[in-house]
Amino acid sequence: MQSNKRIVLAYSGGLDTSIILKWLQENYSAEIIAYTADIGQKINKKTIIKNAKSLGVKKIIIENLKDIFVKEYVYPMIRGHAVYEGTYLLGTSIARPLIAKRQIRIAKKFKAYAVSHGSTGKGNDQVRFELAYYYFGPKIKVIAPWRLWKLNSRTDLVKYAKKNRITIPKDKKGAPPFSVDDNLYHTSTEGKVLENPKNAAPEFIYQRTAAPEKAPNKASFVTLGFKNGDPITVNGKKLSPGNLLQKLNILAGKNGIGRVDLVENRFIGIKSRGVYETPGGTLLTTAHRAIESVTLDKETMHKKDEIMPKYAELIYNGYWYSKARFKLQKIVDLKRNKVNGSVKLKLYKGNIIIISRQTKSSAYSMKKVSFEENKTFNKSNIERFINFHKKKLR
Repeated sequence: MQSNKRIVLAYSGGLDTSIILKWLQENYSAEIIAYTADIGQKINKKTIIKNAKSLGVKKIIIENLKDIFVKEYVYPMIRGHAVYEGTYLLGTSIARPLIAKRQIRIAKKFKAYAVSHGSTGKGNDQVRFELAYYYFGPKIKVIAPWRLWKLNSRTDLVKYAKKNRITIPKDKKGAPPFSVDDNLYHTSTEGKVLENPKNAAPEFIYQRTAAPEKAPNKASFVTLGFKNGDPITVNGKKLSPGNLLQKLNILAGKNGIGRVDLVENRFIGIKSRGVYETPGGTLLTTAHRAIESVTLDKETMHKKDEIMPKYAELIYNGYWYSKARFKLQKIVDLKRNKVNGSVKLKLYKGNIIIISRQTKSSAYSMKKVSFEENKTFNKSNIERFINFHKKKLR
């Protein structure tokens, strides 16, 4: 290997990326730098280092990006109420741009000529990674093993791993694992029995959420405080973005909140069935809409709802760093400085019930909505209002 020729691999330490690491060594005369972005996934640094070293890697970089991930990626997305195809809260989609950005930074720092990822040839992540690579490092080569090698199935991967003495993890039933992606915002599970949409998802695949029927019989309550559109406190206690989301994940997960079983339309043109768990994110999305309902005017709220499907689709398709997404983000954040206050939620067996909304905003007027007679709302104008809109029917 030539020490002056380097490839930076997005490395999780798991089966797929360990196989990719070995394959890169076999097919490219280059030093492999293993890069792991810690964005809240289940991570064992000792295992990552051990697995990489066992494959001859000398430079292993693990970065703690949890707070950056939540503050600069998850929170802006929640302010936009982004939901893809009415169901998916974009947990995998929002993580890839950050990982790719930092990967290119490492590549530039160590003068690597290429970067590599472990996304499959049928998935969306290859697009998300590579669009971000291009944005930050257009001259850096991209190596996508799944589009190059002859390992065409998970069975082939297992055979290759056994041949090269790469550890093969097992699922809870003792078989090779499902395809799992996780970060602080969510966990997704795909493959195996889930590929056939007629099959029910087995209960043992769920990692973050209790089954609603097995959740506590007593409700939990949580109050979220917002400032400038972002959550800053849980039950009055100020927390860092990463710790705040983690606390909500635990609270919502034990109450059976955040499970989604969906069939989505991938950007590349095929359908995919997966199970997603986004407990804390589900709470934040509900609470954010609730606080906006008493702090923002109708026109602003409706404009956000109007652009949301396109905004969500841009994120899903990997266009986080596009001019189109930046433009929509400005609309999303136009009046975020008005979104201040708190929302109290009741959590019970998979359900989220809004208990109260508190704010100093004047957007919601108790005098105007009161059923008691008052002079703040001129009802005589209503007839003219209706007559004006009658004309629009013709």
